[in-house]
Amino acid sequence: MPKRRQHLEQRLQKAVLEHLAWRGVHGLFAFHYPAGGWRSPVEAAIFKSLGVVAGIPDILIIYDGHCFALELKTARGRLTPTQAETQTKMRAAGATVATAVELDAALEQLEQWGLVRSNVAIWKASSLLASHGARS
Repeated sequence: MPKRRQHLEQRLQKAVLEHLAWRGVHGLFAFHYPAGGWRSPVEAAIFKSLGVVAGIPDILIIYDGHCFALELKTARGRLTPTQAETQTKMRAAGATVATAVELDAALEQLEQWGLVRSNVAIWKASSLLASHGARS
C-alpha cells in the first residue's frame, strides 16, 4: 500500500476512535488490533504461531457481551480477499462485522449498531447550560 494512502487510512482510523471516545455509549471497549504492516518471513511465521490472524478489521468493539468489527477504507481502498474471508469467519462465529468507506459511513454504521450517541453535542451543551443555570 502506498505511504500516502496508508497515512489517509491511519487518519481515518484515528478519527473513528476519537468519535468512539467522545460519543461512545457507556461500557463500550474499542481498540485496534495491530497486525498489519510488513513482516519478514521469520517474523510472520512467529506471529502466525502465536495466533495472529490476517485480515482482522481495523477497529474491534466489545459492548454488552457482543463483538463488533469495523474495517475502514478510504474512497480508493478495497477489501482484500483475506479481509473478506476473515470477515466471513467472524460473522459465522457470531460477530457483527462491516466495512465502511470514509468517515461518514463509519459513523453511520456505529450509529446503526447503537454504539455512538448521535446527539452528543446537543446533550453536552444542554448539560453545561443546566449546570450553569443551577449555579445562578
